Amino acid sequence: MRNVVVLPREKVLRDPVHNYIHVTHQVILDLINTSEFQRLRRIKQLGASAFTFHGAEHSRFTHSLGVYEITRQICNNFQRNYPSRTPGDGLWDDHERIVALCAALLHDIGHGPNSHTFEHIFNTDHEAITRAILTSPDTEVNHVLKEVSDTFPEEVASVIAKTYPNPQVVQMISSQIDADRMDYLLRDAYHTGTKYGMFDLTRILRVMRPYKNGIAFESNGMHAVEDYIVCRFQMYQQVYFHPVSRSMEVILDHLLHRAKFLYDHGQMTDGQTPTLLVPFLENDFSLKDYLRLDDGTLTTYFTMWRDFPDDILHDLASRFLDRRPLKSARFTQETRDLIPALQRLIEEAGFDPNYYTAINDSYDLPYDAYDPSSREPKTQIELMEQDGTLRELSTVSPIVAAITGKSTGDERFFFPREMIYPDELQLFEPLYQQFKQYLHNDSLVDPAKG
Repeated sequence: MRNVVVLPREKVLRDPVHNYIHVTHQVILDLINTSEFQRLRRIKQLGASAFTFHGAEHSRFTHSLGVYEITRQICNNFQRNYPSRTPGDGLWDDHERIVALCAALLHDIGHGPNSHTFEHIFNTDHEAITRAILTSPDTEVNHVLKEVSDTFPEEVASVIAKTYPNPQVVQMISSQIDADRMDYLLRDAYHTGTKYGMFDLTRILRVMRPYKNGIAFESNGMHAVEDYIVCRFQMYQQVYFHPVSRSMEVILDHLLHRAKFLYDHGQMTDGQTPTLLVPFLENDFSLKDYLRLDDGTLTTYFTMWRDFPDDILHDLASRFLDRRPLKSARFTQETRDLIPALQRLIEEAGFDPNYYTAINDSYDLPYDAYDPSSREPKTQIELMEQDGTLRELSTVSPIVAAITGKSTGDERFFFPREMIYPDELQLFEPLYQQFKQYLHNDSLVDPAKG
């Protein structure tokens, strides 16, 4: 039996995307006030993209509140228009509301600083850490969830793990058109000053409906769903895959790798050791260690490393803090073989290619029709006709069919901007002129075939 306390008067939080975030349950208010959730204020939603779009300073805290608010609106719509009449009728059982709201609010609580780059280097998993935060008896979040019921933390964690028995709840939080994606597209578009992500949220929420196997969309709302798919496609191409953002992520990646190399080889003295990072450098960290980290923690260490005696570490720290991105050029399978020659020229110019070059690819699948044989089959978007017939989106929409299953993006070779903008004394040296021969219109070319 769940103990769900309703506030005597709802609280509202002002929000630039949704106008108001409405809080009506005590458990939601208590979760927002936990130290683990407040930590999200100190973690940027878009990480290195803030170096490209200067307005993108918003946090995972604000995004998490937004996902909660969209989920709340979905629950309201379902309860108002599709309430369950008999057990098993496939309509909305409002007893599921509180687990959906808590999962929405807490879905990102396990993110760390610069989360995806940090995860890559230190082998962390933000979804696994999210579940640990929910279920560990040592967290404030767990104590709050247990006020609802002894099993409630595990129920919320199972939504994150996509094992919760009600697919409607899981798909609200995690599917190809869910509250998480809808909020971050709108929020990121707002804060980056772009318009690509501005789809019609009101219309999409209006045409969403529950059915036995999850969530579908009324067929007369197809164009709003199409618009969402295209907006997501554009945001990835124009914002999330921006070359400057990727360049700053490359610098961050190399900076942390260099710090780990120096630590592993005993080249950091006691006064230089990044104490809060040591458990991660030694690959032996606890949940408490993880929750001590945020963007400010790493920035403090980067600032200290400006004065570190190792030339590579202090240079990379300065490049990251002072926004001095690497340059990049696209390459294809035909021009990939040119990269070793470019790395040799870069090394001749005095740069260690292990830390000053990188190959980076960014690809996105705008929409993926359900394939049960794939490693991670996606929940497809279903359109429901008036007679209850379901039709998969790409079989009805020519626009979506055109991009279904097609990855979009590019591969880039990153290198020091000094290779094409050397100082005046080096401007006409053959090494730099030779390097430039490989570059044309943002792409690598073979000068021998020019």
